[in-house]
Amino acid sequence: MPLLANFSGNNLEAGTDEAGRGCLAGPVVAAAVILPENFEHPLLNDSKKLTEKQRKLLLPIIQKEALAYSVAYVYQQEIDELNILQASITAMHRAIDQLTLQPNFIIVDGNKFRPYKDIPSETIVKGDGKYLSIAAASVLAKTYRDMYMEKLHLDFPAYNWKKNKGYPTKEHRKAILETGSCEHHRQSFKLLPEEQLRLF
Repeated sequence: MPLLANFSGNNLEAGTDEAGRGCLAGPVVAAAVILPENFEHPLLNDSKKLTEKQRKLLLPIIQKEALAYSVAYVYQQEIDELNILQASITAMHRAIDQLTLQPNFIIVDGNKFRPYKDIPSETIVKGDGKYLSIAAASVLAKTYRDMYMEKLHLDFPAYNWKKNKGYPTKEHRKAILETGSCEHHRQSFKLLPEEQLRLF
């Protein structure tokens, strides 16, 4: 089914989404995007359904065509202080804050959000596979976060973040077991669950 252009009927509707919620290391990254009414692209979809090559192809198109877009980061120290759900919502709020146009409606991927100022909003489960602006935000958030983790990898190659991007893969957890965690790990997360230890 093709993705829908608009939920509310408002012309300055922003879609927002985050990436990195389930990671053991690095920031949670959110993006907010306001697309023009006539925007369409055959490739645009939920970032998880796209290859890295497709996301990188879409990135400059979204950035060029969007009426406004922004990307915001909440780093691991703040994640540990807030908890990951609140950190994710905070990242989305910061992304909306940074938009050069103020939206008159916000659509949010997922089922949790805090009201943003007095702007009406709607949470949409799996919204990144239903609405173009949320899909565009998911592509931006995922691509920016992946690029950030690839840079971190240069200083912390043991964890192979260029490949796993901080997600809890067996390889990532094995590296934590062998070399310990570093300052980019989220200390509030269970980095090495008991059942995982038995795998090594």
